[in-house]
Amino acid sequence: MKKTRLVSRRHFLNSLGGGAATHLLLSGKALAERAQDPQAKPRNVIFILSDDHRYDFFGFLGKPKFLKTPNFDRLSLQGAHIQNAFVTTSLCSPSRASVLTGMYPYAHGVVDNDSPMPGNNIFFPSYFQKGGYKTAFIGKWHMGNHSDEPQPGFDHWVSFPGQGVYDDPEFNVDGTRKKHTGYITDLLTDYSLKWISSQQKNPFFLYLSHKAVHSMFIPPKRHLGRYDKAALEYPITMADKEENYHDKPRWVREQRFSWHGVDHMYYGELDFDTFYRRYCETLLGMDDSLGRILDSLKELGLFQSTLVIYAGDNGFSFGEHGLIDKRHMYEESFRVPLLAHCPELIQPGTKISQFVQNVDFAPTMLDAAGLPVPEQMQGTSFVELLQGKVIPWRDAVFYAYYWERPYPQTPTMFGIRTSKHKYITYHGIWDIDELYDIEQDPGETKNLINSKEHQELIVSLRAKVFDWVENSNATCIPLRRSGLWQAGERKEHHD
Repeated sequence: MKKTRLVSRRHFLNSLGGGAATHLLLSGKALAERAQDPQAKPRNVIFILSDDHRYDFFGFLGKPKFLKTPNFDRLSLQGAHIQNAFVTTSLCSPSRASVLTGMYPYAHGVVDNDSPMPGNNIFFPSYFQKGGYKTAFIGKWHMGNHSDEPQPGFDHWVSFPGQGVYDDPEFNVDGTRKKHTGYITDLLTDYSLKWISSQQKNPFFLYLSHKAVHSMFIPPKRHLGRYDKAALEYPITMADKEENYHDKPRWVREQRFSWHGVDHMYYGELDFDTFYRRYCETLLGMDDSLGRILDSLKELGLFQSTLVIYAGDNGFSFGEHGLIDKRHMYEESFRVPLLAHCPELIQPGTKISQFVQNVDFAPTMLDAAGLPVPEQMQGTSFVELLQGKVIPWRDAVFYAYYWERPYPQTPTMFGIRTSKHKYITYHGIWDIDELYDIEQDPGETKNLINSKEHQELIVSLRAKVFDWVENSNATCIPLRRSGLWQAGERKEHHD
């Protein structure tokens, strides 16, 4: 039965992903290569995950123009920038569960922020433990539930319940809760550096999971107000103009007057400009943290051989199409930052244009450490892409988001993204689907769904989406009981 499932999956991925399944057979090459070197030591791995960091907010990308991120820039300059990284679902818990399991949400069972994590899932750090590594989780868990209790796969544990707080947090440290004074990004970095320095005799894996840059954004005091006078550049699709909503789904325009829209954001708790500036200032604390990690590795003599991967759990919109937040499949929500650094593995200034998804993170880290990739993982190691090798790879990524009762503004949606096109289809609403030529229209301003010349393409992409949905058993849509809070308030729109 196990063999049949693997063959079927390989056939399915080959039909959709341009030969990605062939690459599944290549996992473990890092193990073979390192085994040929008798002097090789197990490679340490540090995975740093941020919250709501959109893919293009870096100094080295020049957006926004005033943002300075010297340590992110350093990571990109000395390592690899994976330019087309995507999530399977642009939402905290499903994304984090995909990272931990290497599987799509329908497979691991965490399809929204309210779904409990099924007990049959195996978190990838457990495989590091079996391989003789010491492991640590430090930071935000918020995946499948709101508990801060220690989880399987980690020898050392530092966490907090739910979203946590930016200032003076309480942490669960190996089962004991302790109150702390200070800024959360700095404190989590302190714990990380202390643990790294204690692992001189052991190969180690560290999962540093930041609260930042989740709203409401609170930067460290040293950065507060840094960008108060910075000139903001608003996206062209932010304005409430007819041309911005021509052939756009009705729910998109209506959402601008809701909790996740620019005209009524968070029910008026703060203005858009302050919101934007505080986000950038909060990101500076993340840049500081990364710099401290890299400097510590140098001091400890671990800089050359430690793989450091930095990623975001999902993107974030700042006014595009009149929206803030994530959840939808527009680029600002769907794409995430992804950087990797390891001098013995990656050439400086490496740029990777192939499509990588968050289900690939776990296989890559295991492979880089010379550990086999478990069969149940649906992602693929991209170690060889990091090495600059030309290999068979997927030519499309898929997306699924399930409607949430607390945030009814955003409907259930499924979609496919290729190098040239994006197709999005909606479930449960009477609305229009979307097709964009991403090459010609990166801002997704012109919906081609009614274009006569694109109808054959639309049929093909729609078929691929539903083949993926059906073959992946992603058709089980959750129905949630009404809770205590729902973002239902909507400001009236007057033309």
